[in-house]
Amino acid sequence: MRGFARVSAAVPSCEVGDLVGNAQRTIELLERSHAQDDALVVFPELGLTSYTARDLFHDHHLLAGALGALQRVLDASRDLHPLALVGLPLRVGPGLFNVAVALQRGRILGVIPKAYLPNYREFEERRWFRTGDDLPPGAVMEVLGQEVPVGLDILFAGTGDVTVGVEVCEDTWVQIPPSAYAVSAGATIIANLSASNFTIGKAELRRLLVRSASDRGKCAYVYVAAGPGESSTDIAFDADAFICENGRVMAESRRFARAGQLVTCDVDIETLVRERITTNTFGDCAQDHRDHRRFRRIRFAAPEHTKKPLRRDVSSRPFVPSDPRTLGDRCWETFEIQTNALATRMTAIGRPALVLGVSGGLDSTHAALVCAGALDLLGRERSALHCVTLPGLGTTSGTRKNAEALALALGGSFREVNISDASRLVLQLVGHEAADGTSTVEELLARLREHPRMGDVTFENVQARVRTLVLMTVANQVGGIVVGTGDLSEKALGWSTYAGDHIAMYDVNAGIPKTLIQSVMRWVAMERATTWSAGDPSLLHATLLSILDTPISPELLPPSQDGTIAQLSEGALGPFELHDFFLYHFVRHGASPRRILDLAQIAFDGRYDLAVLKRWLKLFLGRFFHHQFKRSCTADGPKVGQVALSPRGDWRMPSDARVQSWIAEVDAYDGSDA
Repeated sequence: MRGFARVSAAVPSCEVGDLVGNAQRTIELLERSHAQDDALVVFPELGLTSYTARDLFHDHHLLAGALGALQRVLDASRDLHPLALVGLPLRVGPGLFNVAVALQRGRILGVIPKAYLPNYREFEERRWFRTGDDLPPGAVMEVLGQEVPVGLDILFAGTGDVTVGVEVCEDTWVQIPPSAYAVSAGATIIANLSASNFTIGKAELRRLLVRSASDRGKCAYVYVAAGPGESSTDIAFDADAFICENGRVMAESRRFARAGQLVTCDVDIETLVRERITTNTFGDCAQDHRDHRRFRRIRFAAPEHTKKPLRRDVSSRPFVPSDPRTLGDRCWETFEIQTNALATRMTAIGRPALVLGVSGGLDSTHAALVCAGALDLLGRERSALHCVTLPGLGTTSGTRKNAEALALALGGSFREVNISDASRLVLQLVGHEAADGTSTVEELLARLREHPRMGDVTFENVQARVRTLVLMTVANQVGGIVVGTGDLSEKALGWSTYAGDHIAMYDVNAGIPKTLIQSVMRWVAMERATTWSAGDPSLLHATLLSILDTPISPELLPPSQDGTIAQLSEGALGPFELHDFFLYHFVRHGASPRRILDLAQIAFDGRYDLAVLKRWLKLFLGRFFHHQFKRSCTADGPKVGQVALSPRGDWRMPSDARVQSWIAEVDAYDGSDA
């Protein structure tokens, strides 16, 4: 797929001194790597001889045999396209070096020696090898009849932005690893050929180091340790191999497995490049290091992407972790950010009451939970939470009941202010045909049922604006602030009425997408409701679950004849899970419409066809562009995750930007080269 590079960490079984066997097992995994269309495959440190050969490294037969094993791999690679990195001991002038040899299609492209040789505790590499720093920049040598570059100053440049830097084992454990210079010089993938014996807790430490390196370096990192068969005289090995990308472990081996393994992932080069562009300090640091090491760039020919199925997970809910423990932590963090932020704002103002319009829907319920939590943090009575339900021309009995139950369960005050007649009067004042000549709300609703076209945007929005007027008036009355309820998904889509629910004095949900709000509310219901309720322990739990089961709706149009909600948000906008997916990739990764559709077809395979995805993506893009003017004057609210739309903090976009070019790319997309 466009913008990805398929990479593998290869863990062959290895036997000390079995040069022919080690070469053959390396070839077998190289052939598998070729068959799955890899651009890069990385083998373990000293894998052709074994890492634990020890004083045999000074044996002429072993060194000659290592070159013979390399020749076998080289010959076998003639019709294979991956860039392969294999490890062996190699004489360079008078010294012996622990090296990674880069080869492809029968050619040796370069030799990278190990920079840092551990000589502490169980390690004694200086007994046999010399450090790569002993070689001058620009050095070349002859290997198997080929003149090749050798040194620490080599990068391998493939298609597009695929550029590979190389480290060997200990190099990543030092405080300034060689990869720091390589990523500053443009490497988007770091390969580490390691042996790394296993001790308790070391696997976790490896991941900590590599995740950190990939996050700081905005790169992918392929790490491979020695496989089964290494000598167990004093140390043991666990066949640990994994691939990280931008701070995350993407794929990993089965540790302690006896058979050879190939760990594969399609790494997202396009996103890594954007991370570097948007993180200006990465560029500053790269500029600072420009003179530290002048790299030679060796070209290699390998595919940047594959048309085969993508070898990585593409979550349909990128804001919601799939791992239950991680999701629990995410929900706790989200709720703590919101409650602490609101408490801080309240402290800055003084001791305001909190005024909240509760509809019995998802967003206002979550905002009510946050308000109660903030009052608890400040040691204040929950009666300072004024829950106001504002039934209008589209309110159903179910949501009205849930709103009152919620206020009761939280220990807040509750009042009802029916806005139906006030809305009718405003419509009548401006001469709206639905209200013209009516004297009661019942007459207005009857006219609407007879002429549904009268339920236009004017009819809908007058209710949102009247509600805001009432809430602001109540806030003045009780000495409080109006807490906004709109979430990140709705702000992205402009799904609010300007100067209506668009306005608040503090927006607690502004940084949380709809899909995550549902998860956080469920977490509160399951983890806190029974001990957090102000009265009946089961009331809050049951009310939250009831609200989670209620369809998402602004309830601005009259209910159906059977009293059920007639106006469903997802019927007009499309599924929020799709819009949250589009929002994440568009804002977080700057993905093009083509890239978003590529990924959406994988994430939602079997659930939405391409025509449906294109339809809702066009709607998302259109609304995102056209409603920027609402976001440009939105209320303060806490940033929660990496995607935020505050015009003061994260998203600065002109309100008159044109969307046509993005829409045209959606229209032109047919998925044929995804």
